[in-house]
Amino acid sequence: MKKAGMIFILSLLFSSFAAGMTLNEAKQQELVGETFSGYLAPVKNTKDAQSVVKKINEEREKKYTEIAVQNNMTTDQVAKIAGEKLVNRATSGEYVLGINGNWVKK
Repeated sequence: MKKAGMIFILSLLFSSFAAGMTLNEAKQQELVGETFSGYLAPVKNTKDAQSVVKKINEEREKKYTEIAVQNNMTTDQVAKIAGEKLVNRATSGEYVLGINGNWVKK
């Protein structure tokens, strides 16, 4: 995968948006967590969590598609590669969705 694409994937960890809450803030408040699918999911089903998940996942899907086209891959393949990296790089105290379907606090 091209270096620029991977840099963008990592930058998604630090994304912010109009609602004023950053992705890191949402993770610190235990509202959202990473999944192996490459997309965020709500840990707590609140309005803020849903807003963060929707916005970030829209951004991710667009970027995954761009990377997929550049690398002759499917969007799903890129998302799963990113998902594994994002789950593995989650910091202590953040939630990740385990392969058993349960949230795990790292």
